[in-house]
Amino acid sequence: MEAAFFDLDKTVLASSSMMAFAPAFFRAGLLRRRNLVQGAATQLVYLRWGAGPRRVARIQKSVLSATHGWDQAEVRRLVGDGIDRVVDPITHAEAVALMAEHRAAGRRIVLVSAAPEELVEPIGARLGVDTVIASRAVLDDRGRYSGRMERYAYGPAKAELIGELARREGIDLSQSWAYSDSITDLPLLEMVGHPVAVNPDRALRRVALLRGWEVARFELRPDAPGPIRPGRRPATWAAGGIAAAAAAAALTAWWAGRRR
Repeated sequence: MEAAFFDLDKTVLASSSMMAFAPAFFRAGLLRRRNLVQGAATQLVYLRWGAGPRRVARIQKSVLSATHGWDQAEVRRLVGDGIDRVVDPITHAEAVALMAEHRAAGRRIVLVSAAPEELVEPIGARLGVDTVIASRAVLDDRGRYSGRMERYAYGPAKAELIGELARREGIDLSQSWAYSDSITDLPLLEMVGHPVAVNPDRALRRVALLRGWEVARFELRPDAPGPIRPGRRPATWAAGGIAAAAAAAALTAWWAGRRR
C-alpha cells in the first residue's frame, strides 16, 4: 500500500488552523484580550518564518495558560459549527487536487499535524482524508484541558507516528509521498520516496534544492469564493484581521510548547 502524507498548516491550509478558529474562540470567551496582545507579533513572525523550536521556547512561558481549563466538548462544537465557513476559504485548491489524484491512484490520504485533534479531525473529515494524526491533550476528570500533552505530533515525533502507522497498516514509505512547508518536518520528508516542499520556509527550501526535491507553490486568489476548486492560482495569503492573528499565536505557541 502507498500513501500521501499532507501537513496541514501552510501546506493544505494557507495559514494556521489555530488562527482560522481564533475569532470563534474569542467570541465564545475562551480567549482574552491579553492573549491577543501577547500573541500579535509572534503570529506575524510565525506566518513569515514558521514556528521553530527556539522561537516557540521563547514565548511559551507567557501563553501556557491560554487553553488551560477549556472544555473539550465546547471546542469541538465551535469547530464543528464553523468548519465550512472558516476552513474552506483558506484551503489550497492545489492540495485538494493532489489529494484527488493520489486517491485515484489508490493511495491512502493521511493528514498529519501538530495542531490539536479537535481541529484536525473535523478538517480531515471535510477534506475526505482516510487517516488523521494530530496532537492530543490530557483532559481532567471534567473533560477540560489540563495543560499537559498526551501526544505531540511535531518534528521527529510526527515522523515516529507516521512510522508506526506504516508498520501497522503495511504502507510502503519508499513509494509514498509527503508534503510540508516546514524544516521541522524534515524527518517526515526523509522517510518517503517522494518528498515535496510546499511553500517552504528558508531552511527547508535550502534542503530541497540541495537534494533535488520537488518544490511546489500553493496560493490563494482573492476572488476565489472557496478552496475546493482545483486549478485556482491565487496571489495572496488569506489571513483575517490582526485580532485573529494575535489570538492564534497564543494557541499555536501553547500547543507547540506543551510537550512534557
